[in-house]
Amino acid sequence: MNILGDVKGKTCIIVDDIIDSGGTIINAVDALKKNGAVDVYVFITHGVLSGDAAKKIQKSKIKKLIITDSIDNSNKTKNTSKIEVLSISSLMSEAIKRIANSNSVSDLFN
Repeated sequence: MNILGDVKGKTCIIVDDIIDSGGTIINAVDALKKNGAVDVYVFITHGVLSGDAAKKIQKSKIKKLIITDSIDNSNKTKNTSKIEVLSISSLMSEAIKRIANSNSVSDLFN
């Protein structure tokens, strides 16, 4: 994996839409750390966390992984201090209600 730019002494943030087994993200974090990054935080919308992904993340150099509750991972994340789950349930329910009532969803983000 190649890193573009200078990350030495910096805190890095990775943003992605989905994490499944965690392998790609862990490799990216390892590459950043190898190039001098101090800490690496990862923000993911959908945390699939298949197989032993949560255990691999816990053992990795990731400082903190933030995922949403778009997928229920409560059983997988309860023993991990590195994974934080943010609830988007109220946002999703409001979006569904607005769609059902033919109201603007984009107004949720203004």
